[in-house]
Amino acid sequence: MREYTYTLKKEDEETPLKDLLRKKFDFSSRLRTKIKRERLVFLNGEEPVMWSCGKAGDVLSVRMPEERSGFEPEDIPVDVIYEDDDILVINKHPGYICHPTKGHVSHTMANGIMKYMIDSGQSFKIRFINRLDMDTSGTLLIAKNAHAQADFMKKAKHAEKIYSAIVDGSVEEDEGVIDEPVGQPDPEKVERGVVPEELGGQPSVSHYKVEERFRCLTKGGETKDYSLVKVLIKTGRTHQIRVHMAYIGHPVVGDHLYGEENPLLIERHALHAEELSFDHPATGERLHFEAAWPEDMKRLLDILREGAKKYEQNRQ
Repeated sequence: MREYTYTLKKEDEETPLKDLLRKKFDFSSRLRTKIKRERLVFLNGEEPVMWSCGKAGDVLSVRMPEERSGFEPEDIPVDVIYEDDDILVINKHPGYICHPTKGHVSHTMANGIMKYMIDSGQSFKIRFINRLDMDTSGTLLIAKNAHAQADFMKKAKHAEKIYSAIVDGSVEEDEGVIDEPVGQPDPEKVERGVVPEELGGQPSVSHYKVEERFRCLTKGGETKDYSLVKVLIKTGRTHQIRVHMAYIGHPVVGDHLYGEENPLLIERHALHAEELSFDHPATGERLHFEAAWPEDMKRLLDILREGAKKYEQNRQ
């Protein structure tokens, strides 16, 4: 069970423990209420009278409430990048949504994490901090307790997410910024789009940088261009990168919603959440994680490089 501690100083001796709990632990009021109701506050390992005061050197400790999600466990790959008592960072494989919905009641990452939790002898409520589309792979962050989740929500603007995407066409500028609000034009459809804020669009900014360009010679003898881009986002609107890249005329390869399917190259959209940076909810330490590319995107990159090589050979 996760436990947070604070060692009292001389200046704390005249402050009631209930006030120290509020001042020294950055818990939400709701979590503090639950902690007190379940008697999870201790002074030197003993349950204290909350209106009493402690002495310098005393250890005030708080245990997180016992919680456990109730998803059905399933044998789904959980590729752990990092884990501690507060957070779990995984490299999500493509083909899975994060949690059950009406359309997908099972076979989700929540089901896989539930099995991982049981197998590793843990008990926590699965709280997804970021979400990835079913066919998007990469870094997925889970908070293991209510305090970690609340801290992430407060500091969301400080998190940085960098995606790798392979897009159609040769992106002209080496780098650029797409600052266009993203919304849902039709509430009956899953598609998002660039929508004015007065019509419900939410501010969305994507910074992109071209890593590599490919002019490929296809098997049919035609020439086709592609680009590998890195995209940094601080907001996380649904389909944001897919919408933004399509908006500037370069949809993600294989994107059936905003471009076109291309099963000869890849059987999903070629988008991978490669890097994630954030402040740890307990220590405040800046953490940075990277998720290895999945095999289908590696294979696509090899195909494009080989196509570009053939194009250059054909020119000579």
